[in-house]
Amino acid sequence: MSGKPAVREESRRSRLRRTLTAVSARRVALYAVLVALVGFYLAPLESGLTTAFKTQAEFISTTPFAPPSLEGFTVQPWGEAWNALEFAIVNSALFVVPATVFSAFLGSLAAYGLTLIDWRGQVGIMLLFLAGVFIPYQSVLVPLTRFWTIVDLRTLLAGIEPLASRTDLIELTVTHTAYGVPICTLLFRGYYQTLDEEMLEAARLDGASTARIYRRIVLPLSKPMFAVTLIYQFTNIWNDLLFALVLVSSRSNFVVTQALNELQGSFVQQYNLQMAAAFLAALPTLLVYVLFGEQFAEGVAGET
Repeated sequence: MSGKPAVREESRRSRLRRTLTAVSARRVALYAVLVALVGFYLAPLESGLTTAFKTQAEFISTTPFAPPSLEGFTVQPWGEAWNALEFAIVNSALFVVPATVFSAFLGSLAAYGLTLIDWRGQVGIMLLFLAGVFIPYQSVLVPLTRFWTIVDLRTLLAGIEPLASRTDLIELTVTHTAYGVPICTLLFRGYYQTLDEEMLEAARLDGASTARIYRRIVLPLSKPMFAVTLIYQFTNIWNDLLFALVLVSSRSNFVVTQALNELQGSFVQQYNLQMAAAFLAALPTLLVYVLFGEQFAEGVAGET
């Protein structure tokens, strides 16, 4: 009889070992899949980065994924890319920053009025904002061009420097602000629906006005969602090429996507220069995410 407990114990240990082996095998398989996916998504970046440090002859004689040799290593494409994009990066910053801030702030105000204040007709207005999110850029190009032809900022701002020479960028700022307000409004509305209604009601009972509640309570609590909208809008506006092609006519006002597009040669493709320029053009969006990444995560998670 004394041998039966020992047999049962040995059987239990055997089952435990098999279970641990199965779990370990599944975990190894999972990690293998994750590593493969990471490699799959990072492969284009690795290829582009190595290409940016190769001479033209080195790129032609090697595979895109291979690192450059000592003879084929160069940083010259980066200097040439910076010289080609420097003025365009400044132009992009001049209109992207205000367009991002204005669209986020106006979206916050609109969401506050549509979520935390009761008034007749707000459902219909909300539907208009929702419809604005799904209007594609291509469908507004003709009326947009017609609108800015009628407004004619060049005539209105003639003689007012430096605005007169930057009318293309002003048009881009207003256009992207108007186009970004609907999506910012929806993002802020979802965030404001998680706010404590009792806190706002207590402020109303204390005599706080609608504007004061927004300024002293809602706005400070909106920092995480501002991070979300700022990163989202900055990335979309910075990377946009379509509106820039339609509205920007002066080369001195070219934005970074236009200058990057110009680097594509007609006969000879300088891939090392193009890759270096692409990384330089993407650097501001990366910096914005690094600066606001923590708040971005809080906003996506709905933390207040």
